[in-house]
Amino acid sequence: MPEAAADPAGAEAALPFAGLRVLDAASYIAAPAAATMLADLGADVIKIEPPEGDPYRVLYKLPGYPATERNAPWELTSRHKRSLCIDLKTPEGQAVLHRLVRQADVFITNLPLPVRGRLALDAPTLLALNPRLIYASLTAYGEVGPEAAKTGFDITAYWARSGLMDGLRSDADAPPPKPGAGLGDQPTAVTLYAAIVTGLYRRLQTGRGGLVGTSLMANGLWSNAVPLSTHLAGGRHAAKPPRSQARNPLTNLYRCADGRWLQLLILNEQRQLPALLTALGLDDWADNPLLTDPATREADCERVVALFDAAFACHALAVWRQRLDAAGITFGLIGTLDDLPHDAQARAAGLLRPRAGVTPDAAQAADLAVASPVHLAGVTPRAPGHAPALGQHNHAVLQQAGFSAEERAALVARGVLRGA
Repeated sequence: MPEAAADPAGAEAALPFAGLRVLDAASYIAAPAAATMLADLGADVIKIEPPEGDPYRVLYKLPGYPATERNAPWELTSRHKRSLCIDLKTPEGQAVLHRLVRQADVFITNLPLPVRGRLALDAPTLLALNPRLIYASLTAYGEVGPEAAKTGFDITAYWARSGLMDGLRSDADAPPPKPGAGLGDQPTAVTLYAAIVTGLYRRLQTGRGGLVGTSLMANGLWSNAVPLSTHLAGGRHAAKPPRSQARNPLTNLYRCADGRWLQLLILNEQRQLPALLTALGLDDWADNPLLTDPATREADCERVVALFDAAFACHALAVWRQRLDAAGITFGLIGTLDDLPHDAQARAAGLLRPRAGVTPDAAQAADLAVASPVHLAGVTPRAPGHAPALGQHNHAVLQQAGFSAEERAALVARGVLRGA
């Protein structure tokens, strides 16, 4: 059974995946993040690590990452998990894994397909041991095809290959933007989680598990599906103009007096344009075709953007938030990382959750963790806890799996079982 979480008595049993046994043999970032989503909702997730540890443990030390004493990325994707450190390059290590697989519900991996075969943890091998197993596979480019064995990360397979980076240029002459860490991995994790849950549902119907999965490229194409579908249908997207020449000024970015930005988005012009002009102090333009006629507005868009720029530059973002909200205008403030720890909506909706043992009112930024995005009414996920040390749960996991003290000691002596 899973170890008790640091939640109030009885909460663990109420979680939908309590008792679900998951083996997480994955790294970098989407596949283990899917396992985290299962763990947040009660699953007993065993993190299978190589002797040197999951390489994601040290990613935060690489150049380009902000300096911090805490290994925040590792904590994010490893909370609630138990670490088992075994050498899968040895026959003895593979035998340990196979014994665990026979008792597991879900196996998750994103190892390259050739590596899976060498380590005897490929889908045919493991499903032969346990036909009820949900074998969750994440690849860069898919399970079949000329590049199925190719390695990739979200920036290469999700962002670059899918056309997203090209489509997000600020204008035609700008270089493709480089996304931040994990921006493709985290949504891909949700897809893999969905595949796992779908596989579990199918198992309820058929009694059998099977291979489920997704790829980074599949998720990049899905994220880029609206422009790509238009292109497949014969439409051609014109090169994006500079912001000052936006063809539709009503769906443009604007800078406020304090240097903060907001994204305006008006689709129902008939209802919202008059209210916008009032909020901007442009009532005198309410009957001017430059603003009220879409064709005229597009033809002279640079003039309209300049007019709106001058209006938005008169007040700080806080003022515009009040005015636009009062006018019923849809907009989005361009949030910053500094904003988010103090975002009342993010806290109230449980999007940023205090760590275990910290009350919501007392939680400072360092006490908060990003919550999984899946919400179930009446279910409170586990409060975010600490990530495990390397091999911290070696003996507990193997003892629960039926390994005797003598067997465990022999595995340690032969160097198969590493860490704590």
